Amino acid sequence: MTIKRVLIADDHPLFHEALKGVVMDVLARDADCVCTVNVRETLQALEDDPAFDLILLDLKLPGADGFSALISIRSKVPAVPVVMVSSTDQVDVVRESFSYGAMGYLPKSSSQEVMKNAIRLVMSGSTYIPTEALGSFGMPALGTTVKETPKSQDAASTLTPRQLAVLDLLAEGKANKIIAYELNISEITVKAHVSAILRKLGVSNRLQAVITAKNMIR
Repeated sequence: MTIKRVLIADDHPLFHEALKGVVMDVLARDADCVCTVNVRETLQALEDDPAFDLILLDLKLPGADGFSALISIRSKVPAVPVVMVSSTDQVDVVRESFSYGAMGYLPKSSSQEVMKNAIRLVMSGSTYIPTEALGSFGMPALGTTVKETPKSQDAASTLTPRQLAVLDLLAEGKANKIIAYELNISEITVKAHVSAILRKLGVSNRLQAVITAKNMIR
């Protein structure tokens, strides 16, 4: 069995150890955890060997300016899922993290069980959005079953094949730039498709589109 490799980018040694423990409980006791303490070390680790299965990234990693670290990482390893780890759970910060390609957002105040569930979700190809953020958007908490309505079914049927492809990649937490690359279309075209998707699904942002998409395929 291939040993899982995880990059943990955080400048706090105690949090390194806490995340390593969570990762090993979820993935394997022999998981290879590479720890970095700033943006330079993180990008160098990806240059040395980009074959990681998961990246846990501190939002305020030394050397980062806003979401610059996330943007750089996504450009280097677009296929590797990134979970933002932060001391804040502000809704606008969570939303922006997903717009730049994060697949999960984990407040540092989360319990170990919540962290484990978040990592399991992301490693399975899903996204993890904190319950606090879902509530602020008027969305159901994770794990809550939402019955699909005929209206949502009708809306889904109006999506073109290309829009469905964009929606699939949105559900993976990928940014417009990455979607454009994977579908071989321009970023402007991606933005047009996203706008059409939001309009047809009757939602106002990408997070709501992701939740609606998940409900459609249940």
